[in-house]
Amino acid sequence: MEMNQQVLIAEIPQGKLQAGHYRLSQSPVPEAGEGQVLVRTTAFAITAGTRAGLQGSASYAGAPTSGVVMNATGVGEVVESRAADIAVGTMVSAPTGWQTYSVHDAKAVEVIPAAHDPIAYLGPLGINGLTAYFGLLEVGQPKAGETVLVSAAAGSVGHLVGQIAKIKQTTVVGVCGSEEKGAVLVDQLGFDASVNYKEQSFRDALKAATPAGVDVYFDNTGGLILGSALFRMNTFGRIACCGVVSQYDTDKPEPGPRGIPGLLVNKRINMRGFLVFDFADHYAAAREELHGWLKDGSLKSLTDEVSGLAAAPDAFVDLLSGGNIGTRIVRLA
Repeated sequence: MEMNQQVLIAEIPQGKLQAGHYRLSQSPVPEAGEGQVLVRTTAFAITAGTRAGLQGSASYAGAPTSGVVMNATGVGEVVESRAADIAVGTMVSAPTGWQTYSVHDAKAVEVIPAAHDPIAYLGPLGINGLTAYFGLLEVGQPKAGETVLVSAAAGSVGHLVGQIAKIKQTTVVGVCGSEEKGAVLVDQLGFDASVNYKEQSFRDALKAATPAGVDVYFDNTGGLILGSALFRMNTFGRIACCGVVSQYDTDKPEPGPRGIPGLLVNKRINMRGFLVFDFADHYAAAREELHGWLKDGSLKSLTDEVSGLAAAPDAFVDLLSGGNIGTRIVRLA
């Protein structure tokens, strides 16, 4: 009898996440109820934001709980359907979690068009791409000729933000954690410059890379990088606050940046937090434009893959220490 292989949260981490906070388990394959579909997972994404859910700092994720399947967005094939509009064999995106099989209400899954690569729904056509698209274009509102600064620029969201900013004819500077990542940003993705925040001379390097100042800052990190970016902002600059990755995997978060609210007032800076779900009514139009950019080559999606459920905990720990470039994906057999 086939079983549903799962990765459960064994305990809520205190301090840094470790692979031992998870455990492998199995249960009977669930059955779809009326109006539901059973999905066999092909792949799922590992993202830094889910660490905030374990920390209890993401209100939309609810209170952290042990003994449950680790949450994630995945793609997979419908293998049983009791929903009139979704046939067996359809590829869908759904909140599968870290497991082989999952049941979903029909309204909770996104049917993937046959012409689209399902894996793209874990990156540029999924939550990562939509976050980059709306956070930059709706919140940051870049204009041609301006300078856009992106933190965690080699990550799942950041590497897409920078490319969209280039499509909009801006100068783009990425902040990342290694020279290797910086080379990928500049040589493969078309960023104008990169700055390594781990270097002692980071502030000087950031100043040199942004001689005209910064008009739009897409913040994925918070903490000291946000503090440095604030002092490079131009008058009437815009800051899109997407995530706080520097604060997720620690019980000793970095101090809040200096200069707030003084810099915001003096330079009339607009600093706005957002969730991608704010723009749900506009996902279809955004996906159409993103898909067009993928087809014509102006947008490249980087993926960083591991294989099998058992690899997921270590892959998550490694991601939180900056081990990934692009979207980290776990593929199932």
